[in-house]
Formats: sequence, C-alpha cells, structure tokens
Amino acid sequence: MIGYYVRLALRSLRRTPVMTALMVCAIGLGIGASMTMLTVLHVMTQDPIPEKSGVLFYPRIDPLPLKYPVDNRWGNPADNLTWPDAMALMAHGKAVHQAAMAGGYLLVWPLENTGRPAFHSGRFTTSDFFAMFNVPFEHGQGWTPRDDADHARVVVLRRDLAMKIFGTTDVVGRSVRLKDTIFRVIGVISPWAPQPRFYADLSSQSFGDTDEFFFPLSLAIELHLGISGSQSSWADSDEKDLMKSPVSSWLQFWVQLDTPQQLSDYRRFLHDYAAQQHDIGRFERAPDATRLYSLMDWLAYRKLVPSEIQLQLWLAMGFLVVCLVNIVALLLAKFLRRGGEIGVRRALGARSQDILLQLGCEAALIGLSGGLLGIGLAQLGLWSIRQRPDDYARIAQMDATMLLSTVALAMLATLLAGLVPAWRASRISPAIQIKGV
Repeated sequence: MIGYYVRLALRSLRRTPVMTALMVCAIGLGIGASMTMLTVLHVMTQDPIPEKSGVLFYPRIDPLPLKYPVDNRWGNPADNLTWPDAMALMAHGKAVHQAAMAGGYLLVWPLENTGRPAFHSGRFTTSDFFAMFNVPFEHGQGWTPRDDADHARVVVLRRDLAMKIFGTTDVVGRSVRLKDTIFRVIGVISPWAPQPRFYADLSSQSFGDTDEFFFPLSLAIELHLGISGSQSSWADSDEKDLMKSPVSSWLQFWVQLDTPQQLSDYRRFLHDYAAQQHDIGRFERAPDATRLYSLMDWLAYRKLVPSEIQLQLWLAMGFLVVCLVNIVALLLAKFLRRGGEIGVRRALGARSQDILLQLGCEAALIGLSGGLLGIGLAQLGLWSIRQRPDDYARIAQMDATMLLSTVALAMLATLLAGLVPAWRASRISPAIQIKGV
C-alpha cells in the first residue's frame, strides 16, 4: 500500500514541477542554513573523550588577592595553577592519575636529513598525561615519573612530525633538536586530536591542531622555555622567576578519579589544602572558592561557544520556520486544488486516514528531496566557515550522525508542515469535493 501511495505522490509532484521545485528549494535552504550552524555547535560542544570524560576532573583553587580584578573576557587567572600549587597537588594528591601541563612553541631542527627547521607547537607535561588521556602510541611509550624527577631529555613525537623530520615513524631511539637541546625520541603517537582541546589552556586555542611533541615539564622549567598559553601574575613587585613564582598562574592540571569515594576524598583534600594556605596567609580568599569540575562541566564553565555562533543558530532556525510556513501555504493550495481527485477516491471507499497517508507520502518525498539538497547546501556553508580564521573553523565537518540528522530533520519538518494541509484536505466532505467534477 505504501508503494502505491509513493507512486501516486510521484505522479502528483511531476504534474506541478514548478511548485515542487519551489517547495524542495525552500526546505533545502532552511535545512541547509540550520544544519550548518547545528553542525558547528555539535563539533564545539561534543564530548572530546567519551570513554573517560566521566572520570576526568579539573581542580581549581583561587590564590588571587581580594583586590585583584577578575576579567572573564580574557580568562580567569585562577583557572590555571601556579607552579608551587601544582607541585603540591602532584606530591600530596591521591588521584589515580594526575598531570600538570602547559603549551610550548619551539623551533624543531632535523638532525638526520637536509630538511629545514620550523616552529611547532607542543606540550610540556608530566608522565601520567598519556595514561590518563588514553593517548595511542604507534611506537615506543611515554616517559616515567623517574624521568620527570631526573629532567630527562626525552621526547614523544606525533606521527605527522616524525614523518616530517625522519620520513618514517619507527624513530624510537633517534635524536631530534628542539630549540637548543638534543632530545632522544622514546615514543611516537598515532593521530590523536580531541576536539575541543579540553586539556589545554582554553583561553588561547580551544580547537584545531593538537600538540606535535611532548616532553617533561620539569625539563622545560630547567631550560627556561617560554609557554604559548596565558600567564598571569599579580605580584606587587618584579619577580625574578615567574615560572616558579607563587603569584603567577600558567599551568593546567587534570586528575583521574575512578570512584565516588575518590572524588569525595579529593574534594576534601582540595579544601584542606586551600584552608592550610589561607591559614598561613598566602591565600586571601576563603577555602570555599575551591572547585573540582568534571570534564564536561569544565567545558560548560569556560563557555567555548561564542555568542555570535548562538545568534547565527537562532537566525538559521528562524529562517527554517519561515520556509516551513511557506511550505504549509503551498501544500494547502496544492492539496485543496486536488479536491475533485480526493473526492472521487473518498466516494470509491477511501477513508480519511488513507487520504492523510497518501498526502503524507507526498510531503515526505518533498522532505527527502529537500534534505538531500540541504546536505549539499550545508556542506557549502561549512566550507565557507572553514575559510574563516577562527580556531574552531577547521573542525567544521559534518559527520555521519549529522548527515542522517539533516535528512531526518528535513522529512520531519516537511511532514509536520504538511500535516495541517493534509488533514484539512482529508476532512472535506466527498459530496462537496466532487460537486464540480
């Protein structure tokens, strides 16, 4: 029966090609605009590491003076940790895994071929980073806590950088020069690029390319390497070494807590640490300022979605509603104009629900065609977004879920738009409908 109704719908659509094209274009434009912005919102708010996001937490303590002005437009300095605080949490915390980190931007010199040196972004971190974030290794492994303590000159490369420097990924044991220091390669990671880059300094770059090299944070401190993220200081006088200063925040810190008991214990530990620092006069703010954010709560707190994206989404959805209103009017005119045909079918025994189903099939075909057109228009819209300089623009890609959602939304929207005209046409008395036949 459905096949019969589909054939009737196709025949009806072919009889009015101009009106059919107008409806398909209307739904395609509305779906294309709305799905472009929905896809951008989807990639900006997705879970970057779904297999572990429930056990990853970001501790936040507040060492700022009470008089310090906090301007969230540029990120709150208290969102990062100072070196003394990070090392204290590393030494005394009871997390399953814990890692302190910061971004870096160094000149990489190839030693074993004729390639030219180039600047690359990387991460200074501690040994638990790889296990905590499930970083996949193609060759070798990460370094050990002993390497952290010894300031070992070891480095882990991303696959792309290893290929660029050596022409192969099997480079464990070979040497590479970062800035003025020779490092021994101990691991090469497979492609790994969680989006958003939740573990990094979200006030500098939240999306886009991931880090290309990793080496011990303690070594970065020893070599006095600069960081590529934000560094905030609230010192009243010049500090000789802001990197290790208790009045300079620049480190991100993550912990893994697998059970509710571990979570409760760590919250208590954070509060007790802040209370201790408050008692000795280092922290001016109350210990209640401590927080322990889950990964998704942390992303929500940092508000990664710009206000202009949200505005554009509402505008696109409003445009879709306008398109649907026009489709309602076109379908109503089309269905009522076929009153004679519908009246004959009713007179021959067709029920109201049969007419409703027939006209619903016609609306569904329009929605399917509009959805396919909408996919093309959405891809065009996403391409235009990828030409923008924003860091999130490069990841504006439609995945399989969004492709299916585009077609489903188009069909659902058109069915809803066609429901009123179809119901109205199916409820008219057959006697009235066939009177002028």
